[in-house]
Amino acid sequence: MSRLWDKGAPLDERVLAWTAGEDHALDDRLVAYDARASIAHAQMLHAQGLLSAADLEAIEDGLEALAAAHAQGAWRVELADEDGQTALERRLTARIGAAGGRVHLGRSRNDQVLTALRLYLRDAAEAVACGAESVALALEALADREGELALPGYTHMQQAMPSSVALWAGGFAAELRDDAAGLRAAQRRIGKSPLGSAAGYGTPGLPLDREATCQALDFDAVQQPVTAVQLSRGKAESQLLFEITLLMQDLGRFATDVCLFYTQEFAFVRLDDAFTTGSSIMPQKRNPDVFELLRGRTGTAQGCLIEALGIVTKLPSGYQRDLQLLKVPLFRGIDLALASTAILAPAIDAMAFVPENIRLDPSIHAAERANRLVVEEGIPFREAYRRIGAQLRGEDPA
Repeated sequence: MSRLWDKGAPLDERVLAWTAGEDHALDDRLVAYDARASIAHAQMLHAQGLLSAADLEAIEDGLEALAAAHAQGAWRVELADEDGQTALERRLTARIGAAGGRVHLGRSRNDQVLTALRLYLRDAAEAVACGAESVALALEALADREGELALPGYTHMQQAMPSSVALWAGGFAAELRDDAAGLRAAQRRIGKSPLGSAAGYGTPGLPLDREATCQALDFDAVQQPVTAVQLSRGKAESQLLFEITLLMQDLGRFATDVCLFYTQEFAFVRLDDAFTTGSSIMPQKRNPDVFELLRGRTGTAQGCLIEALGIVTKLPSGYQRDLQLLKVPLFRGIDLALASTAILAPAIDAMAFVPENIRLDPSIHAAERANRLVVEEGIPFREAYRRIGAQLRGEDPA
């Protein structure tokens, strides 16, 4: 099967398997974005007098039909295609003839795939941000249901200050909304249009209008100069993975609290049977596996970030094939965040606190008592601190 770079010499199939790897399968999620970007590119070529009206119409109709068929599962990118760009152009040419071979004028696979990737990342970042907000909403609903219930607040794993369900859930909800804002901030790098930069050095001799494709695809700005495009590879990806890592750490810390509160020693919360699993040997057991796995997958998110950063470390300027490998940790991190928020929101909805099991040690009000002494007697806080401490130890505070 011919590939976009094919020059007639046979390719060892072991080389294809090694270089394409799983990239062809990963490209399936980019097909719709690639088709959209290719249509915008073709429209620009026509506007610049580089593509006839008849060819443009055939390309538009063909790409729209192929994208629709792909969305319906009628075809998939195959290993023999090597990548999604070859798969789409090969099928387009088979459908509409020679016009399909004209769409690649003025671009390379380098800017083609990066354009599709950034269009995808724009949607993915927003989807993960919405997922974070859905968990925040579930926590806020929990606070509305049971917010007045007193909880011990812990420092150093010891009861320290009085808290409440509203404060506990509200703190996590606030941080998750902050995470959503951080995810959306990644759009600053995602929103730069690489289309028209070709292999990283532009398209000498062609009057391309990069601003036209930028506007057609709703990018924020054209990425300039063209040599910056390949130098930027891995930055938007890593920034998004960094924000996903922060999100997953917040979800993991919440999950840790839930696992602790669900122990028999605490028994602060009751988890619905629909969100717990059983033991194969102990008939009495119900396990908080959803929360345990969520806690563990914070490490997966961190690993995706480190892998992405490691791929681009010390690469020279210009395109390098190593950059293809960014898709694996990037897509895995995105999928992990989407799956985690999707399961956690309903799990929180099914969670309930057990008031009769929650006990606050009387000493938990010590700081409040010291503050009151300061207000009532006008003494320095450190003196009030000493007196209350002595009283709690059963000593004469004098």
